[in-house]
Amino acid sequence: MIKNKAGVWGEIYTVRYLRDRGYKIISSNYVCRFGELDAVAMKDGVLCFVEVKTRNELTQNRPMEAVDEAKQERVRLAANSFISYSKLNNPIRFDVSEVYLDDDYKCRSVNYIKNAFE
Repeated sequence: MIKNKAGVWGEIYTVRYLRDRGYKIISSNYVCRFGELDAVAMKDGVLCFVEVKTRNELTQNRPMEAVDEAKQERVRLAANSFISYSKLNNPIRFDVSEVYLDDDYKCRSVNYIKNAFE
C-alpha cells in the first residue's frame, strides 16, 4: 500500500504526540486482510487503536469527518485481528488523531480525540 507524504508525516507526528504524553507505542502500520491500523498504543492499561487523518491548514472539513461508519468497521475488524494475533486482553478504545500540516509538512497542530467511535 502506497501512502501519501502528508499521511506518513501525520502518523509520525501522532506517534511523537502519544509518546510525549506517556503512551507506549505497541505497533504502527499493522496490516491484515481487513485493513490497516495506523497506530496501536497503550496507556494506563488501555489499548488504543488510533486512526490518523492528516490535512493542510486550509481544509474546509475536519479530518474526523473522513472516519465514517464503513471506516470505523474496518478499523474494528483490524483491531480484532490485532488482538487475536497479539493475545492482549486489555480494555480497548478507538481514537482519532487529526493532524494539521503546513505546506512544508511541518506539524501545525494535533487534535487527539479519545473514544472517537462513540
